[in-house]
Amino acid sequence: MSDSLSTNADALGASKAHRPALMGTRHMAVTGHYAAAHAAFVMLEAGGNAVDAGVAAGIALEVLQPDIVSVAGVAPIMLYEAASEQITTISGLGWWPKATDPEYFRREHGGRIPDGLRRTVVPAAPDAWLTALERFGTMSFGDVAAAAIRFARDGFPMFPLLADMIALHESDYARWPSSATIYIPGGRPPRVGDLFFQADLAATLGFMVEEERAHLAAGRTAGLAAARDAFYKGDIAVTIAAFHRENDGWLTLEDMNDFRVAIEPAQRTRFASWEVYTCGPWCQGPALIQALNLLDPAELAALGHNSVDYVHIVIEALKLAFADRERWYGDPRFVDVPIERLISTEYAAARRGLIRPGRAWPEMPPPGDPHNGAAVQGASAERLAASRAVPHAVARDTSYVCVVDRWGNAFSATPSDVSFDAPVIPRTGLSVSTRGSQSWTDPAHASCLAPGKRPRLTPNPAIAMRRGEEVMPFGTPGGDVQVQAMLQLFLNQVLFDMDPQVAAEAPRFASYSFPDSFEPHDYFPGRLQIESRFDPKLGDALKRHGHKVEWWPDQTWRAGSACSIRADLRSGLLVGGADPRRSSYAVGW
Repeated sequence: MSDSLSTNADALGASKAHRPALMGTRHMAVTGHYAAAHAAFVMLEAGGNAVDAGVAAGIALEVLQPDIVSVAGVAPIMLYEAASEQITTISGLGWWPKATDPEYFRREHGGRIPDGLRRTVVPAAPDAWLTALERFGTMSFGDVAAAAIRFARDGFPMFPLLADMIALHESDYARWPSSATIYIPGGRPPRVGDLFFQADLAATLGFMVEEERAHLAAGRTAGLAAARDAFYKGDIAVTIAAFHRENDGWLTLEDMNDFRVAIEPAQRTRFASWEVYTCGPWCQGPALIQALNLLDPAELAALGHNSVDYVHIVIEALKLAFADRERWYGDPRFVDVPIERLISTEYAAARRGLIRPGRAWPEMPPPGDPHNGAAVQGASAERLAASRAVPHAVARDTSYVCVVDRWGNAFSATPSDVSFDAPVIPRTGLSVSTRGSQSWTDPAHASCLAPGKRPRLTPNPAIAMRRGEEVMPFGTPGGDVQVQAMLQLFLNQVLFDMDPQVAAEAPRFASYSFPDSFEPHDYFPGRLQIESRFDPKLGDALKRHGHKVEWWPDQTWRAGSACSIRADLRSGLLVGGADPRRSSYAVGW
């Protein structure tokens, strides 16, 4: 085991990367789309810091990947300040409107939360970006939004995955004229290479820039506040609220006026010589910490990368972490989340005995009871199978951006929200966050919806570091696969000396043996998906362990698109990796 940035993975049985690891010494950005990486690089070259560049990339992703990222969506952010060695999180997640009726979905929809305006929560991404800029950035909103406005106004070439997703959801977009105009122009989904335009969205972002410029004489902070007011108090907010009022939505102008993102402390653990930081239990981030706490670095390294026993132990650790996620995680402002106990090493030690060599849990394991040691509470999740095993829906999704600048600051963010499950607000180009799809209607569930409450979010950026030596922002899209892909990316680098690119491209696996975070909360007891680059004999052995193995195609987008940057704070060496399973790319020098 080593902490070096070695690029030798041949002896470990890992495939060579299709792309070289990008190396540099000045600054670097890795994002979910190549044009967004360039948008970040422009900011870095203009003298901006990691926050300026990260926000520019994040807003660009909202234009370039509008099927899975929204200007009016979510954007959880993590920041590492080199001067203080401090990690900060910005929640970037909205809450249910004040008019939300928790009984409505149980009364009218049998406990389901269907597509449409009533799964809308307050849009958080604009405030998240502006808060990051105000507190930690140096540039104006107009500077960082310039690339996104250009992509929306002048168009960009349709790329394969976006074309496929729009075609897949053609009937969904066709439900609403305001959505169909954008996503089915001329009556058909765009084809690869077609220019894709979002004129109303360009005008919305442009209006925010105009309002900022009108107030810049009072200073940069006043300009950023004006851009924010344009969205949350001005014409944009009025238009959003009016559409909800006229179409039986719950979101009001008061909800928009009153919203502010939260700046919260990060959660932390140690793994080998590394500290790993995530956001709080309002998202699934701490499940990464819980899984790491259940794993022994020396034991895993000795088992060998992606050996049968290695895959088995990692998956069983993830199942235990997700069992606790299902029982305990929710908005800490509304529910008691015993997060300090859940992420403690003592709790992990008590739970570790539930990982059984050669024997998989056939369903989600029982959650632990962090209030009373780690005594197993209640029965297993077996009974969930009958009530929640439904045909697998197409996963909602997200994107990712990380940046490290010349001063060693790091930025990690996972912007998100889809555009096909509720109408675009006419004349704005905005798909307002439908993240209510990640709430439950069961009053006993930790993430049951309530007015003012945040859903339990899947997007969860992370940062790892060795103080004074290295910092590594990392993350991925992928819904419930996010934590699983991030765990594998991290272990590939820390335990097996893979560089970020080799680590990103290594074959991947994922469990579905827990209720899905998205409505309708599908549950597939025991299911283990593995990419086809694995030896079939490994799949057979895992079946003998009790896993219900199903094969993915190799390099499938469903396995996430894990990205990271390793920054050596002593030498200045930067090494970036961008997962080719999607359109991710790294740019830097």
